[in-house]
Amino acid sequence: MPDDDREVELSVVLAVFEARTGRVEALAALLANYVVVTRRASDCRNVDLVASVIEPGRFVVVEKWGSPEAQRAHMDAPETVALAQECRDLLSSPPRFDLCEAVSAHDLS
Repeated sequence: MPDDDREVELSVVLAVFEARTGRVEALAALLANYVVVTRRASDCRNVDLVASVIEPGRFVVVEKWGSPEAQRAHMDAPETVALAQECRDLLSSPPRFDLCEAVSAHDLS
C-alpha cells in the first residue's frame, strides 16, 4: 500500500538551445519532436518546450522525471542520442543543461 505521506522527489532538467541564424524553424521542429518522444519515455512526469519572446531563436526544454535513473536512461537512449546529433548543425552554441530541484511555496515558509 502506498504511503500517502511520502514526498515525491522529482528530477528536473532544464535545457537551453540557441538556434543558428536561419535555422530557427528547423530547430523548433526537431525539439518539438523530441518532446513527443520524451513524453512516451518511462517515468517521464512532464516535458515542455517554450520559445523565448525576448531572445528569438532561444528554446527551453523543461523535463520532470520520477527518478534520476529514468532521466539518465532517457538521455542515453538511442533515439535521444540521434536527436541530439541532428541538433548540432542547427545550434549557434552548445546547449546548456541544468539539474534543478522543485521548490514550492510550502518549502519557502
